[in-house]
Amino acid sequence: MPADGAVLGAAGPAVFAHWRAKLGRPVPGLVVAVLIAAVATAGGRFVPVVGGPVLAIVLGALAGAAVPGLRAVRWSPGYAFASRAVLQASIVVLGTGLSLRQVLEVGGQSLPVMLGTLAVALGGAWVLGRLLGVRGDTQTLIGVGTGICGASAIAATSAVLKPRDANVAYALGTIFTFNVAAVLLFPPLGHMLGMSPHAFGLWAGTAVNDTSSVVAAAYAYGGDAGSYGIVVKLTRSLMLIPVVLVLAVLAARRNAGSGRMSLRALPWHRLVPPFLIGFVAAAALDSAGLIPAGWHAPLATAGTFLITTALAGIGLSLKPAELRAAGHRPLLLGALLWIAVAASSLGLQALTGAL
Repeated sequence: MPADGAVLGAAGPAVFAHWRAKLGRPVPGLVVAVLIAAVATAGGRFVPVVGGPVLAIVLGALAGAAVPGLRAVRWSPGYAFASRAVLQASIVVLGTGLSLRQVLEVGGQSLPVMLGTLAVALGGAWVLGRLLGVRGDTQTLIGVGTGICGASAIAATSAVLKPRDANVAYALGTIFTFNVAAVLLFPPLGHMLGMSPHAFGLWAGTAVNDTSSVVAAAYAYGGDAGSYGIVVKLTRSLMLIPVVLVLAVLAARRNAGSGRMSLRALPWHRLVPPFLIGFVAAAALDSAGLIPAGWHAPLATAGTFLITTALAGIGLSLKPAELRAAGHRPLLLGALLWIAVAASSLGLQALTGAL
């Protein structure tokens, strides 16, 4: 019988090979996303109104459509890594250019607009969903995704409600459709309305569904709209905690016939995502003076390039068939909610003097 050391020694190369293959899986697709991001960054200098991040998602989608081989399975892990891990890293890096005082001030100033738009999204989903015949989990997922933070909110809510896969797919397809529309339409609309960078950052942070789209639209607008929009968006993401807690109670009553529930079953890692903690920690380091002033510009450049890479990955992953699969009624619900939230954000800004 072989000794324990011999068994471990024999297993070592196999374990190493397994992890090397697992870690190397995202590399090919990630390289493609980085190359497209580099082209988009260069192009963004010639078309600053559009900007590198927006060009990245457009170029990624065009490349995926023009070169069918780029949609092969072997590239997908890299695109997914770019659109999630790289995006989250970019938000942490960009946090190094903000102080905690700024984060608290911006979050506090945006609360009236944020809570108002959240009420419009959730109330609108309930009313319009009934009128359009989009009921149940699909209605809830689209409302939460529109009102809080897109795909992240849908993922956290799904962990509580346990909806059918088809309902999640409808909601994700609907939200993604209007994420792309927001990235392309919001910056030119903001310029047409003559919005200041702060006003646009607040508009994007409260009216655009997903974090990636907020980042893309706000940084494309220019000025400090990007950093302002990120803080508003991350503050808005915290609204996911009370909303999911309420949904968990309602789900427990629906499924068990009682108001009791186990808090241990809640997806805490999704309610408070690690990148949000990293963002606050980065801002704390800057507040404490631990990040030299000379590092701010290179870190901001690096953060923007990471955002551009993430959006290139999203563009490369875009599949028109998935958007069509959402169906017309959930898509119409998403469109009406998106318009209502965008309009109410502008209206609330005008009422509060933020516009």
